[in-house]
Amino acid sequence: MVLDPSVRSQTYIEDCEVCCKPIRIRYVLHGDDVAEFAADTLGA
Repeated sequence: MVLDPSVRSQTYIEDCEVCCKPIRIRYVLHGDDVAEFAADTLGA
């Protein structure tokens, strides 16, 4: 997974590369550091 450092805070949905199920990705950057990160599966 690649995070875009030009976007300081973002939430988006991405399909898992292995099982193709949707994942909600959320991250917050402070400077060059990842301050917050969460990846949650969606659906059953």
